[in-house]
Parts: sequence; C-alpha cells; structure tokens
Amino acid sequence: MANHKDIIIIGGGAAGFFAAINIAEQHPELSVAILERGKEGLQKVKISGGGRCNVTHAEFIPSELVQNYPRGEKELLGPFHSFMTGDTIAWFEERGVELKIEEDGRMFPVSNSSQTIIDCFLDEAKKHHVEVLYNHAVKTINPLEPGFQIETSQGVFQSKKLLVATGSNPKIWKLLEDLGHTIIQPVPSLFTFDIKDKRIKNIPGVVAKNVEIKVVGTGLESYGPLLITHVGMSAPAILKLSAFGAVELAKRNYNFEIEVNFIQMDFESCLETLKNCKQEFAKKSVVKSAQFDLPKRLWKTLVSASNISETERWADINKEQLEALSSQLTQAVFQVTGKSTFKEEFVTAGGVDLKEVNFKTFESKRIPDLHFAGEVINVDAITGGFNFQNAWTGAYIAARSIMLQ
Repeated sequence: MANHKDIIIIGGGAAGFFAAINIAEQHPELSVAILERGKEGLQKVKISGGGRCNVTHAEFIPSELVQNYPRGEKELLGPFHSFMTGDTIAWFEERGVELKIEEDGRMFPVSNSSQTIIDCFLDEAKKHHVEVLYNHAVKTINPLEPGFQIETSQGVFQSKKLLVATGSNPKIWKLLEDLGHTIIQPVPSLFTFDIKDKRIKNIPGVVAKNVEIKVVGTGLESYGPLLITHVGMSAPAILKLSAFGAVELAKRNYNFEIEVNFIQMDFESCLETLKNCKQEFAKKSVVKSAQFDLPKRLWKTLVSASNISETERWADINKEQLEALSSQLTQAVFQVTGKSTFKEEFVTAGGVDLKEVNFKTFESKRIPDLHFAGEVINVDAITGGFNFQNAWTGAYIAARSIMLQ
C-alpha cells in the first residue's frame, strides 16, 4: 500500500527543509513529507563555513548578487527580485536566529554555530508537522495521472506534487533523465589548485592580499587574496577561477598553467620601481628589503627565483636580474597539476538544464507538478554564502508556487 501525501520533498538538505517549512507553515491542511536518504539531514549546513554555517552574503542588489553565479546568473535575476538576502535575514530573525555580517560580507548566525540553523529547521519542521523520513533512499519516480509515485528503500509513496532538492546526487539526476530531463554533465566547482613549485614549497600559510591570476590560453582571470598552501594555492582568487572555469578546467583534466601578478602592476611599471629601489636602497640587501607590501617570505622566494643571492645588495644587481624580478612579481607562471576539494564544501557545476526550468515557479517545463530547488539544477556559485542563497530563493519560490496551484 502506498503512503499518500499532498507534497513530497526529496532531499533533507537546506533547500528541502526550507521549502517544506514554508509550505507547511502557510498551508497547515497539507501533508508534507521529506524523504532523506541519510540517517540525518542538513549535512552541508552542518559543515558549511567551518561549522559556523555561512547562511548568505551581505549583497542587497539583485543585479550585483547574480554576478557571483558562474551558472545561473541570467536565470536568478528575476527570482532574486522576489526573495533574496534581506528576505533571508528577516526569515531567520522572525524565528529567533539573528545573523551578523563579517568584514568580507559573509553572514553567519551570531552564535557562530551551524547547529543554530539546524535546530531552527528541525524545530520549525516539528512545529508545522512536516514528516521527516530518514534512511529513505529514492529508487524510482513515476508520474501518475495526476501526481507521482515514489519508491524508496523503505516503501512506496504517492503525492500530488513533488519537489526535488537533492543537490549533486547522480542517482537522482539519472531518474530525472529517465523522466525526460536533460542533465548537464556535472564537474567539480570550488576547488583549490595543486602546484608543485620550489617558489612556494616552503611558504605555506603566506597570503598575498591582492593578486591577479590568469589561466594561460583562456580568457579566465580573477582578482583577490591568494593563499599558499601545503599542496598549492587557495583563497578567493583561486576559488573564483575554479568556479567560473569549472567546465574549461575539467576539459583540461586539471593540468594547465596560471600566470600570477602578485602586485597588480604591469612589467614596465614594476621595473621602473625596482630601478628606483636600486638607487634608493643601494647598500641594503635585496632579500631583506621587501617591496610592494608583499609578505617577506614570498618576497624572499621570488628574489631567489630571479637569480639574486641572499648576500647581494641593490647596488650589485644587474639589468637581467632586475628584469627577472619584475617578471616574477608581475607574470610568474605556475603549472597546476590537479585539484583538491575546498575544505568540506564540495560544490558541482551541472544538473538539470536551466532551459527546462520555469524560474517564475521553479517548476519543470517538462513534467507538471515537479519542482526543483538548490543545486539539483545547473546553478552554482563562488564561495561566500551564495550557494545557500540560491537554495533559500529557489525553495521559497517553489514552495509558494506549489501552494498556489
């Protein structure tokens, strides 16, 4: 015997819970159930932002906000006019969760704990009688006339409406493909670069505050802080490149060259500055007089890479060495040999083709009464709370449109 519900949500993550709560709160007469394959839900919420949960980002202009989405920029503009950052802040505050803005614009609960967000969701779900069924892995989805039949590892369910919020789940993508949806092949997004290079080998932890990075042979470039790690490079400048270049870098099998400008100055201007240093600091050791506000350890390694010894003074170095140093500072080339997941935040580019989703309702254009929210569709963002904002917006609009039908 099938278990009948008005609305079933597949996926007990951020988008799934947000949609379920919004539906149940507005329409207490409807039976709403979440099917979650794991023994607990909200796993990404738990680990996001180092366990603090980066709920959203303090960007309040829709046209600015969409620029943080390598896939979905055009499609999310309308939805963000309906529900965006300010609405997210208000939603949580109305339920007793106050958010704060950090210097870089990221927003976290004042408690600095993702458990605050998880508890809010679990309490709201319970309060509004959302049934949360764990260990229910979905095996098949079959459209009925009307509605859906969903077979899980724990039994069969039927519902009038279905919302899929399973994130990057290949099995669910396959089921959606079988129903007639086009799935854009998923590739990793938001990753750090693996680089073996003697210039950075011994300086993990060093941060260059404002660099410009280009992927050689492409139009990909980004700006921002750069962190040297034990395995290569990370921080916003790299993560932005990994997100906007997700498809291109996957094609290159994560083997490519990057050109790094550590000081955002062109070669000639840098050379002029170095010539002035040669006059001004003639008797000083080059290696000990770092310029351009660069960290001392980074300066030292770039000086060494320019064939300037530790004992040489500014007065001693010749034209070739000055040019070499200018080149290291403004156009240093590094070979990337692979990628590593950024912290625990595994994000993919790929999913349900955006052309097949109605962004006024987040309903499938192929299958009536089937809705989506979150990363199951081909939307992803750079790091900083933007992926969650996509989840909240899609879930809210899907919830509202499900109720209106």
